[in-house]
Amino acid sequence: MKQGSLTMTVEEAAAALNISRSLAYEAARDGRIPTIKIGRRLLVSRRALEKLLEEPQPLNLPAGK
Repeated sequence: MKQGSLTMTVEEAAAALNISRSLAYEAARDGRIPTIKIGRRLLVSRRALEKLLEEPQPLNLPAGK
């Protein structure tokens, strides 16, 4: 994740959250991680991710994940 960047990739968000890449994409698809689509790129707002961490909500994962 680049310093000063307003956005990050889903992979970078996964690393920041210490979750797997596939779980991050699943959470992004379900809307549990807010994303921005620019062209073909799916990005996560740094500010939105920080807000999510400040006001945590359960991810409600299916059993076994």
